[in-house]
Amino acid sequence: MTMGDTTEDDIILRLEDVSKVYSGIVAVKRANLELRRGAVNVLVGENGAGKSTLMKIIAGVERPTLGRIVLEGETVHFDSPADAQARGIGMIFQELNLFANMSVAENIFATREITRGIFGIDHKAQVTKANEFLKRLDAGINAETMIEDLPIGQQQLVEIAKAISLDARILIMDEPTSALSAAEVDILFKVIAELKAQGVAIVYISHRLEELMRIGDYITVLRDGQITGQAMVRDIDTKWIVRSMIGSDAKDFAKDGGHAIGKEAFRAEEISLPRSTGGLAVDHVSLSVRAGEILGIYGLMGAGRSEFFECVMGRHMHSTGKIFVDGVEVRERDTTRRIRRGLSLIPEDRQREGLVQVLSIASNLTLASLGRFARFFHIDAGAEKQATRDMIRDLSIKAPNPDFEVTSMSGGNQQKVVIGKALMTDPKVLLMDEPSRGIDVGAKADVFRTMRRLAGRGLAILFSTSDLEEVMALSDRIAVLSNGKLVAVFDRSDATEEAIIAASAKGHGHTRELAS
Repeated sequence: MTMGDTTEDDIILRLEDVSKVYSGIVAVKRANLELRRGAVNVLVGENGAGKSTLMKIIAGVERPTLGRIVLEGETVHFDSPADAQARGIGMIFQELNLFANMSVAENIFATREITRGIFGIDHKAQVTKANEFLKRLDAGINAETMIEDLPIGQQQLVEIAKAISLDARILIMDEPTSALSAAEVDILFKVIAELKAQGVAIVYISHRLEELMRIGDYITVLRDGQITGQAMVRDIDTKWIVRSMIGSDAKDFAKDGGHAIGKEAFRAEEISLPRSTGGLAVDHVSLSVRAGEILGIYGLMGAGRSEFFECVMGRHMHSTGKIFVDGVEVRERDTTRRIRRGLSLIPEDRQREGLVQVLSIASNLTLASLGRFARFFHIDAGAEKQATRDMIRDLSIKAPNPDFEVTSMSGGNQQKVVIGKALMTDPKVLLMDEPSRGIDVGAKADVFRTMRRLAGRGLAILFSTSDLEEVMALSDRIAVLSNGKLVAVFDRSDATEEAIIAASAKGHGHTRELAS
């Protein structure tokens, strides 16, 4: 389908009637897609709609079951990502694809090392070149740093630098901004504009609709593996996108009618965590949450949200301060016993910290709560299976077969499995670190509904986010963290977006104790 005033020459790659079937499940059905040079081709759809599958086919990670790929007028077959790379196709994956025990430079040039003949790898040249790419992204990262020493947002910038280094003609970006701050997103968009000017065709997948409207030229919408809409971005609005994605207008994010909020369920006093580079990553944070209350912790990258949650869960033995559950001090320092005391964390990085990728969906769900199903010296398989089925139903997890590996599912469904795993431990206090990172409108609404239902049952929920709309829609109270400090606390009724942004920009000044 031709859109607007483009000509055949603008089209660099075409998918014709492409289908992909996994174990009898149709992931993509007869997709016809055209990618244009020097343009941002936006791809949007709910979790499990087939976006990542379609992109993996273009990038040579997967082969189509049916249909063909036409690159610059020639039918091509990619047997591997290296084949696609050789033809100028690069991809930034949604789930980070980096070697933690190697440096940034080594990751950027992995499998394409710069060598000096018989002298082996030219590490110096790699560092110099890698630093050039990082500088273009204003990343503030030294190429000699080890990947495992970088926070997730900076790891995402390394992935982007790696893709830029390929000098690709087609560059696929799957959720490139999911862990980036607003300033980093602005820099990425500048780089995208440069690449467009050089004639690169960019495929951009994101769930942030306002981002797609800002950056996109052409948009393709997928639903249940099929293309349901194609248009030029200048001709449409976000309502059109949502209707094409879910078949109706946006699912309701608004707060429910309310429920009784009980007594204090959790309190943190003077939680501090020293940084290895000096100073404090968490700086004397004190807050409390009541049963049935949702406390949103808002802050930009580097505010210390994840680190605060890790301190609460006993991940940092050198952190200081006290925590209380139901008014009783939790003296246990290790994570396992803190889970037993009723604390549970849903981490931001689901792939590395939330899931065991080689295990099935069912095994991942029950991993933290096997004690519940232990009968003397064995596991009660029937009880475990029933609990798994109940959780899949409760969270609307799209899992045709719970025995499939957890990696066979879309990102949003994997996120729901991580949430299910935490809920199976029957917590009193649930910590959720960026619970909607990398998930679409529909899955997000499901997760938010679940959070409200759990609060209604008396669970105390703390969730962190850098999404203003999200923190405003979900929270009973909003705590703002900046630079490791708690800088302000708002009642939902008093909170405005302007006040929250102003507080998070301060990063210093008087800290207010949370009113209980």
